[in-house]
Amino acid sequence: MSMMNMPEDRLLYIKDLKTSFFTKKGVVKAVDGVSFEVNRGEIVGLVGESGCGKSVTSLSIMRLVPQPAGRITGGEMTFCGEDLLKKTEKEMRLLRGNRLSMILQDPMVSLNPLLTVGYQLEEAFRYHKRTVGSMKNKCIELLKKVRVPAPERRVGNYPFQFSGGMSQRVLIAMGIANKPDLLIADEPTTALDVTVGAQVLKLMKIIQEESRGAIILITHDLATVAQVCTRVLVMYAGRIIEKAPVKSFYKNPAHPYSQSLIQSVPVLGRRAQRLFSIEGMPPSLLNPPPGCRFEPRCSRAMGICAEKYPPESRLGEGRQVSCWLYGKG
Repeated sequence: MSMMNMPEDRLLYIKDLKTSFFTKKGVVKAVDGVSFEVNRGEIVGLVGESGCGKSVTSLSIMRLVPQPAGRITGGEMTFCGEDLLKKTEKEMRLLRGNRLSMILQDPMVSLNPLLTVGYQLEEAFRYHKRTVGSMKNKCIELLKKVRVPAPERRVGNYPFQFSGGMSQRVLIAMGIANKPDLLIADEPTTALDVTVGAQVLKLMKIIQEESRGAIILITHDLATVAQVCTRVLVMYAGRIIEKAPVKSFYKNPAHPYSQSLIQSVPVLGRRAQRLFSIEGMPPSLLNPPPGCRFEPRCSRAMGICAEKYPPESRLGEGRQVSCWLYGKG
């Protein structure tokens, strides 16, 4: 895709992405034909249960799929009109942490315990040869931006002197240091309590609005998506099965899996004898079925569902779903 043909606001374009892991037991198709795009100014939520391929999708975008077992085996992936799959490792290193950045889910593991927070923040500038003004003052500015109290003192602290919430703020500061166009946040609130997690999400939304960039928020928590996202992508067993604006998704989810996900969220004031749960387990990605992967767990399954994977149907208002209930695409 050339830059001339790319819509002005499109940052990321992915078509039919396939990422597999080659193991002794066989080929695990972790991401199997994923297509979506992200535009400037959006916060896109990528949701689904554990093991559905969300994190592998993010690692594929960053070209950080664990090797030698993992490999991107097909598809297209462009960022700001540049083909990510054709870039050398040296070119990707210049892109990562600069125009394309990622926040990992466990701050206690992601920060080096032997180096001060200030030193680790400076690395983002040093690596990309950005040494404008005092490095220490730049780091203090960043910590201020992510609401770390007493940043002048905290810049010289070590990670063990920070709480989980403050450590996560440091990771966000590292992620936005070079003002990336696209920030990928992989479960950024998993290790945090509810109150601190809500503060971190609010902070990310403010930063995104200020920068006019975009965020891909990877999570299994639908409440998190409702708080900050503009659009939602639902992933199941290596594929994206529904795409919709957040308001439309919560008001009227289209795919039976999406409907089940929303039903399983406890609602204050709703009286029920027991919490709704989705029966069964996702299929093995070693040998996925030829049809819809949700078919064995779906109460509305038809004969064709087990035989052939459904094409993507457009429902209007920017909504798309892969389900035989909505015709033949």
